This record gives sequence, C-alpha cells and structure tokens, in this order.
Amino acid sequence: MNLLLTPFLVLTGLLTANAQTIMPVETRNTAMVLEVDQKRDCRIAYLGERLENKTEYQRISSAKELANDYSGVLNSVYTASGSRNLVEPAITVTHADGNNSLDLRYVSHDLKKLDENVSELRVHLKDPVYNFEVTLHYKSYYNEDVVEQWSVIRHHERGNVILHKYASANLVMKAESYWLRQYYGDWAKEMQAEETQLTHGIKTLDSKLGTRANLFQPSVFMVSMNKPASEDEGNVLYGALEYSGNFRIDLELDHLNNLRIIAGINNYASPYSLKAGEAFVTPAFLYTLSGKGKGEASRQLHRWARNYKLLNGNGDRLTLLNNWEATYFDFNENKLSELLKDTKKLGVDLFLLDDGWFANKYPRNDDRAGLGDWKENKTKLPNGISSLVKEAKNNGVKFGIWIEPEMVNPKSELYEKHPNWVVKQPVREEYYFRNQLVLDLANPTVQDFVYGVVDDLFTKNPELAYIKWDCNAVIYNAHSSYLKNQSHFYIEYMRGLYRVLERIRAKYPKVPMMLCSGGGGRVDYAALQYFTEYWPSDNTDPLERIFMQWEYSYFFPALSSTNHVTDWGKQPIKFRTDVAMMGKLGFDIVVSKLPENDLKFCQEAISNYNDLKSIIWHGDQFRLSHPKESSVASMLYLDERKAEGVLFNYLVNNRYGERSRLPVKLKGLDPKKKYRLTEINLYPGTTSTLSTDISYSGDFLMKIGFNPDVNSGRTSVILKISEVK
Repeated sequence: MNLLLTPFLVLTGLLTANAQTIMPVETRNTAMVLEVDQKRDCRIAYLGERLENKTEYQRISSAKELANDYSGVLNSVYTASGSRNLVEPAITVTHADGNNSLDLRYVSHDLKKLDENVSELRVHLKDPVYNFEVTLHYKSYYNEDVVEQWSVIRHHERGNVILHKYASANLVMKAESYWLRQYYGDWAKEMQAEETQLTHGIKTLDSKLGTRANLFQPSVFMVSMNKPASEDEGNVLYGALEYSGNFRIDLELDHLNNLRIIAGINNYASPYSLKAGEAFVTPAFLYTLSGKGKGEASRQLHRWARNYKLLNGNGDRLTLLNNWEATYFDFNENKLSELLKDTKKLGVDLFLLDDGWFANKYPRNDDRAGLGDWKENKTKLPNGISSLVKEAKNNGVKFGIWIEPEMVNPKSELYEKHPNWVVKQPVREEYYFRNQLVLDLANPTVQDFVYGVVDDLFTKNPELAYIKWDCNAVIYNAHSSYLKNQSHFYIEYMRGLYRVLERIRAKYPKVPMMLCSGGGGRVDYAALQYFTEYWPSDNTDPLERIFMQWEYSYFFPALSSTNHVTDWGKQPIKFRTDVAMMGKLGFDIVVSKLPENDLKFCQEAISNYNDLKSIIWHGDQFRLSHPKESSVASMLYLDERKAEGVLFNYLVNNRYGERSRLPVKLKGLDPKKKYRLTEINLYPGTTSTLSTDISYSGDFLMKIGFNPDVNSGRTSVILKISEVK
C-alpha cells in the first residue's frame, strides 16, 4: 500500500516528486504529516489532530507557511548538519574522506500494514553527493494513538564514517507557547515533577551515568501546547525514549516559534565509527498526543504498553513477601523457613529471598563484599537454594530470588580472577558507587557470565518462580579492556545487556522478573520488554509513594508498578497496605511480629485485592484529586465494561481539621448506569461511616460526586464500585 497522493517520476534511481508528496502517519485521533517538495526535501508539515479527509493534508503547508526559513529545512523530518541547516541537528557525521557535511533528500517510502491495528511507514533518505542513507521508521498503533519512531543509518563509502550524533526522532510542533513537564530526582526521591514554560533556545534532558541512567533524570516528559494541560483538558504530547543507557532529548524553540524535539542515544563521549554496509539502528522514541488532557494520554499509553510492550502485559502477577527488611543480610535456613511459613500465613503467592544469600571466600554479609560470586553461602544455606525452593512448594507458595549480575565488589573472587572483566581505567584509581564496580557487558565473555548466573539458577532449580534483577552502580572511569575503540563503550555496554536479556527470555520466556535499579533508576520501555514489573523506589514510605506512584502512572500502567508494604513511614498498616494496592502488591514486613488485628487486616486486604486486582492491573486509570493540589488524593480504576471499579482515597495533609471537604467527582462511568459504593479494607473493629444501601447514577457521580469521608481518623478509604442491575 502506498500513501502517495500525487504522482512522481523516477529519475536517476531516485524518486523525484512532480508535485507535493504527502505521507500521513495516522492513528485514531492524531496525525503526523510528512511532505516532500520539488527539491526532495522531506519535512514535517503537521503534527496534531487527524483530519477526516486525507486529501486535505496537502493543503496544510499553504495554510501554515513558514516565514523567514532561510535554510528551507527548519522543519526537516531528520535534520542533518554541515550543509544548509542552522539549528540543532538530528544527525552529524564525518565522511570517510573527512568532509563534515550531510544533506538528506527523499528517495522513496513504503507502508506496511502489520495487522489490523499496527502499520509501519518507512521513509528512505539519501545524500545526493555521498553514498550515505537514513531510513526513518514510523510504527503507528491506531487504536492506542501511539507512534514509535526510530532511524537506521547506513553508508557505502570507501572507509568508515564517524557518527557524531544519531537521533532516533526529530519532531516539529507548532503552537503559540509550550509547557514542559519534566522529572528529576535521586535515590529515594524519584519522579520529582517540574513544569515550566519553554523559552527560545534549547532545553536538554539527558543522562551520562552509563547504567541506572534514570537516577537523576528519567527519559520521559510531557509538552503541553498553548497552556499547561490539566487532567482532562488541553493538548499534550507524552514522549519517552525506549533505551536504558545514556539518553539525550533536545527541545529547541526556534525564532519562528516552532518546537523541535530531537531524541535519542546521548552522543556524549560516543562518536561511533560506522563501517561500510553496517546498519546503525537507533532505539525507538515513542510519543502519544492527546487533545483531552493528561488523563487521556496516560490511558492511551497504558493500553499500548499492556498490549504491545510490557512482558505479559495482559496477564497475571504474583503477590509476594520479601525478606529484606525482616532480616537484611542476617539470615540462615531456619529464619527463612519461618518466613516461608509466614508467606503462606499472610496469603501471598511467593516468597522472595533478597540480597545476601551467596559468596563464601568473601561472604555477602554486607554490601562491601561477595558481589559477583554467585554460589550459595554454605554457612547461611548449607543445603542450597534447591532446599528452599522445595520447602516453599511444601508450604504451598512459590520461591523467587534477588540477583545483581551486572556488578561486582572489588572484594570478591570474581574480581580477583577476572580484573579485566571490570569497567575501570587501567591507570587511574578505582572509584566506587555503593562499594561496587560495573562488569564490562561490551565483552561477549562477560555477557556469557551474566547470562550464566540466571541460567545456572534455573538449571539447578527449575521451579524457581521469580527473579528480582537489581542494578545499583553507575559507571565511573568508563573503559573496556575488551574494546579497541573506547568511543563505542557506552553503546556496546547497552547492546551487551540487551543481548543477555534476549537470551534469557528466549530460554525462559514466562518467568516473572522485577526490574530494579536501586529504585527507579532504569524504568523504560526497552527494559520492560524483558521484565514483568519495575521497582519505583527504595523509598516505601506510603505518603511519599502516593506522590511517586502518581507521577509514574502517567507513563506506566499500574500492572507494572511493584509496591511493597514496609515499616517505612509513620502511617498505620492500613494506610501502608492501601497505598501498595494501587499496583502490584507485595509485603516486606516481619509477619510474626504483627499484632493480631494487623495480621487479620492484611489477610483480608489481600483477599480483597485478589478480587479487585484485575481491575487495577488491566482497567482504565483516572486521577481525580491531585495530592499536590488537595488535602486528599483520589485515584480510580475502572474496568472496560464500566461495571466495576475501585476508588482509592488518602489524606495527604496532616494539618488540623484537614479532610475531604467536597465530594470527589468520578470519571469514566456510564452516566446511565446505577452504581453502589461499598467501603472495603476496614480495619478490624471499625465500621464504615458511609451508607451502603444507596445507589447512584453514573451521571450523578461524575457531575456531583461522592464524599469518601476522609479525615484524620480515616486517613485511607477504599471504595469498591459495583454496577446495580
């Protein structure tokens, strides 16, 4: 199928347009329109709401003529440097003959329909002087209003070409003003939001950490057009780079008020020497547009993630009990045996053994030793992991285990035997992040080792049911003893990581794995292709988690967010459990020390969660009352039939007399249906203050609302919503 709306001629092996060539990338509600002019310059004519009549796309340029574009490529589809371009490029190269100029012209395009919902447009660009080409890929998901974009760079010159910049995507937007919502943070402070108006010039979001790249700044963002978008109003674009390493996103507001978004791998310390015939494939950049505010954009992205990107995105997840905060490194078989019994007693699916189970010469009794020596510690576990897997089965639960296979302690047998496997400068003093160094995954032998850590565990313990994959160190003194060209290191490290994960998933396609990186240091959709869930933060204080989980929820569905009940924070067990239920529920507590009513509450809450988890995991998510804008935070999950839902409400302001002063207006309901709201997760010995014998129309609940009666004595209120037939 070809999207050309006007004829073209084939001249000297290239497609040269007689008249305007139009290539719309359409979804249900949005369109990006690419156009080619007489000189074969390929530009972005439009990014916005889809037109009903495709033939009218060719009228857009005349309606939105760019004035004073001296270069003619200001809205280029993939801006090259060194020729006519005067702004930030998407690609910069040095040719084999030393020339630094590049001019990419349209050659051809093709559109392939992958299924009833997914299409892929490929646009082929080539330099008219050099044998250098770029193919732009636009993969559109019609029903979800999501587009993935990436580039493939090739050449056939006589010698290597140096790629100095190599973006995945180059978007151009047109509005009166732009508002950027970005995120920053640190350990235990992930996903701190800032929103500012973009001014002329360049704003860059980036990371140079090598691993755990999202620690200080994640690669997700929003851009609102004309005014800051609210939850239900305004035009907003969500963007995210599907990459787990160094990233760079340039947002340039030019002199004509066009916003240019250029996203891809960070070219920091990474000029890439591209051989003739080699294909350099960039990671995908995804975006979704909404004309109805942030809420619609997030639900679009959630549906896309569950259907196409998350591992087992429409499947089940395991609730669990983790031993970390119960024991830290101090445990043995007897302690773990009791915790396994507590797992069954609590009512969750799986027991997760965390850090500290391995290493003998340098026992893993703290975080200063043993990392890299993946053999059971004989003192702690004389009968090995297999005996624990068996005992878990005898207790009617599953067994999972923690690993951090990319890292090594200098105090380890692995470091002693293979110092050349470690990322470090050969002539400089070692510098540690959490007493660790990073293994060199650019080295295929190291890739085999890391894969072998996982494979060996499953080979010896085929009933092992869960992996928590951690990654705590960033890269200092970047150097690979394996690579000849150190400029390739950051890129080859990530390629090596993905090769390992691909091998693991090829052999163990269904085993649940948690993506952990000392918290949310590596949460992106490239990694989540291999993992069933992610760990948002080591900060499990439930009050903090309300704010963090709120911001994460714009980009990642609840199914993927692992939330644990711990002893962090001053809130009672009910508040902590209720907050953790807004995703994939887990516990990290000493069950045997729980007061009788606390244990009873947890058991009943888990039972309620099992009844409602399908709605939380697979339903639509609606943010009703923002924790930064109100004393009460309210979040609604609703099933596809608009028949059942669950509404979470929390007091987030402890000042005197704060409460839910006004009704919370619900969203997404069927206005014609009748609903009953029932309070659940009541602490033993308490009763609800809410009436359960009244039904309300969806129309009433959305226009007038319902007051959950949140106050200092009822700091957490969960309501089950049921259709009354």
